[in-house]
Amino acid sequence: MNLGASLAEGDILIFLHADTFLPPDALELIETAMEDRSCTAGAFDLAIDSDRPAFRLIEKVASFRSRITRIPYGDQTIFIRNRDFRDLGGFNNIPVMEDVEFMQRIKKRKGKICIIGRAVLTSPRRWEKEGIVYTTLRNWLLLCLYLCGVKPERIVRFYQ
Repeated sequence: MNLGASLAEGDILIFLHADTFLPPDALELIETAMEDRSCTAGAFDLAIDSDRPAFRLIEKVASFRSRITRIPYGDQTIFIRNRDFRDLGGFNNIPVMEDVEFMQRIKKRKGKICIIGRAVLTSPRRWEKEGIVYTTLRNWLLLCLYLCGVKPERIVRFYQ
């Protein structure tokens, strides 16, 4: 991600996962959000590309969590001004939780993280492969371990 950002020439960087799709008006929504000079970075709500009702709960929890904590995850499509990204030193070179760590750094510098009320659509592949309950509980546990100070290099073994 840092390499891509170093080659980018635009004013706003968008970090989009390969299995995630933007809403049709995403670029306009991002431009509008970034017109607010107090907004350092942002992300979208999350939608999961499945009809299974369990995913609606995951989506609601993800939206609630990101609004309360102001720490969106990478699968929510993070965007930030290019100059702010560079000023922050980009993403840390860690195997997991780089998105969480980056958002925490923005917050520590009193930056505002804006959440757009429209959703990006992401693949349910991992949840379907590993199980919805297992994947969700594992992700929460790994986040808790990270927030308690466990190094990402140890956490990654449980994520893969």
